Amino acid sequence: MATEHAPTASEYIVHHLTHLKSGTQTSLVDWSVFHLDSLFFSVSLGLLAVLLMARAAAKATSGVPGRFQAAVEILVEMVSDQAKGIVHSAESRKFVAPVALTVFVWIFLMNAMDLLPLDLLPNIWGGIYGAAGHDPSHAYLRVVPTADLNATLGMSLAVLLICLYYSVKIKGLGHWIHELFTAPFGAHPVLWPINFAMQLIEFVAKTVSHGMRLFGNMYAGELIFMLIALMGAAWAGTFGSGLLWLGGVIAGTIWAIFHILIITLQAFIFMMLTLVYIGQAHESH
Repeated sequence: MATEHAPTASEYIVHHLTHLKSGTQTSLVDWSVFHLDSLFFSVSLGLLAVLLMARAAAKATSGVPGRFQAAVEILVEMVSDQAKGIVHSAESRKFVAPVALTVFVWIFLMNAMDLLPLDLLPNIWGGIYGAAGHDPSHAYLRVVPTADLNATLGMSLAVLLICLYYSVKIKGLGHWIHELFTAPFGAHPVLWPINFAMQLIEFVAKTVSHGMRLFGNMYAGELIFMLIALMGAAWAGTFGSGLLWLGGVIAGTIWAIFHILIITLQAFIFMMLTLVYIGQAHESH
């Protein structure tokens, strides 16, 4: 980030927390609603996930599998077992299990972007942005799509749409609408508005918490990496700050190793909640 003066700690963090946006902003309306960095990295990593799975399928052999095929087979078997335990319809699992596998791999890859050196891609983008004649200090780039609430809520909304689809497919439109007004408190007409309000609250709560859980954990992890990077940036040639830089390297390494567990766990939790919510859509009250 090339500026006239070295950025302060707050400027550094604010810069790294600002998205590359599109659109224009007026005094009345902010049209900068598209986070181009989140869109680019999420789509790119989604395509990478598809290519990895396609490569595994193309090179699959009935003989002794290689390490890559063995890892994919373990992953597929794990997802399949979880799907069987939650979604009891074998017909539904033909679609739901691949969806769950896609969700896990895709979110894992997006989470794993947090393991890249914090300034690596933003500095590359800053160089390109500056070479184009723009102010490099305005070259914003966030590389972890799951640390963007728009991305995680978008995925949770997609899961909600799948749940609504299976609710109608399994129960029928009429029975599903009947459930909206008669569950959980009963079929008395006086209770219809209360039941309907409770159903809406349940849908909203599930969707928001589904997306917020993933976002909150990844956003917090990203902030910790920024604070560790600031510790390392404190190096200025003195003995004390040199030790601080060394402490930043050690802390960053420890946190990155621990973060491998976090990014995997968060992908697994999002996948499991996806299966649970779709499984609930198959159940009648």
